[in-house]
Amino acid sequence: MGEHEAPTRPHGPRRLVRWYLDHRPTRWSAGVPVIALCAGLLFSVSGTTARGGDLRSEVTTLPALIRERTHDNAVKARRAEELRTTVTALTNERSPGNQEIDRISRDTANAAPKAGFEEVRGPSVSVSLDDAPLDADQIPEGFDVDDVVVHQQDVQGVVNALWRGGAEAMMIQDQRIISTSAVRCVGNTLILQGRVYSPPFVITAIGDRDALQASLDEDPTVSIYREYVDQIGLGYEVTSSDETTLPAYAGQSQLAHARAAR
Repeated sequence: MGEHEAPTRPHGPRRLVRWYLDHRPTRWSAGVPVIALCAGLLFSVSGTTARGGDLRSEVTTLPALIRERTHDNAVKARRAEELRTTVTALTNERSPGNQEIDRISRDTANAAPKAGFEEVRGPSVSVSLDDAPLDADQIPEGFDVDDVVVHQQDVQGVVNALWRGGAEAMMIQDQRIISTSAVRCVGNTLILQGRVYSPPFVITAIGDRDALQASLDEDPTVSIYREYVDQIGLGYEVTSSDETTLPAYAGQSQLAHARAAR
């Protein structure tokens, strides 16, 4: 028999038994086809599920997911502003001389600054709120970890005080605030119109600076916050500027019904 020739099956009962004992399949050799079949099936399912992509997502933590969604929202907001500008230009181009459209356009233009849909300039007051620079083992006795971070009611208190002080326009961080804007905090992060921010939180209002400052000084919620500033070091800083530009609101207004305040 050649070196690479397959063994031939012998003749005769005793020789046949001996040949079988020498060449009978083992459990391992019998299981190899089954293992190969399972491996092929696994690869096939993985390929179909991934559809050519990576099954292991790069976004594995909540903060990373939040950052990704915040970036997506910012991109979509810029795109929405571009489309809004295009729609306005096309409307003006395709509908010249229409008195009804002209009237609506004038009304819209007059209401835009107060509604937040137009850039505004003027003297301003800015308030910065920040967490206390303390580690857990540095928190004074009688206080806990919730006391050393800025909360939703703190931001909302400053916002309300500035509105009461006659603010004509307002911005939190880099976003213009309108009547339907909601301030929400999760932990020590601020969620505003689909974007997430970490402290310090900066609120900027355009208006009479003396009136705005007086309203901050007299507001009870802000006063309570300032007590914590003195006791545990929460951040509170007020600055003013002769002229500040606040951008127009870049999102979509969802207000369907409204009633004039009396």
